[in-house]
Amino acid sequence: MHTQKKQELRQGVLALLRKQKEEERLAKSLVIWDKLFKKPEFQEALTILFYAAFDGEVDTFEMMKRAQQLGKTIGLPYIVRNEKRMIPIVIESLEEDLEIGPYGVQQPLDASSHRRLSRDELDLVVVPGIAFDSNNYRLGRGQGYYDRFLKGLSPRTPTIGLAFDFQLVDRLPPPEEHDVPVSYVLSN
Repeated sequence: MHTQKKQELRQGVLALLRKQKEEERLAKSLVIWDKLFKKPEFQEALTILFYAAFDGEVDTFEMMKRAQQLGKTIGLPYIVRNEKRMIPIVIESLEEDLEIGPYGVQQPLDASSHRRLSRDELDLVVVPGIAFDSNNYRLGRGQGYYDRFLKGLSPRTPTIGLAFDFQLVDRLPPPEEHDVPVSYVLSN
């Protein structure tokens, strides 16, 4: 019903993400990184599920390296495409443990040889989005992986969306029953 509106918004924001100059993207990402690292939810978290930025998204690779240096365990989603679900996997080395997965996103090499993280082990989930609204609802890429995953998280687990200023909108099309808002959205 609101699919067309969502699709138009998704296309518009994706175009802006792709058009952004790399140095501008990294400079804005640093501002967001700084905000994330100052959040008590981040500081207290021992195990964090990040996302592997791609296609112009807020850069997470430097954040992950720094989080590891701070002694935090970091995970990334492994996509099981035929089951339409994602499995959080511990990443030891961002240089050696990643490959290009479905949809062109970097993901852990394989789910069997690396440690899986249960949802209960996650102290914080950093969430990508194409757009976020003032009620912290997100518009994803339309596959529903994150919505399904977030729905199964404990309500006590904080979730933080990362977005550039142009990804923030007043209102997304009315949320559908499977949409799950994030706890916070951090922007530059």
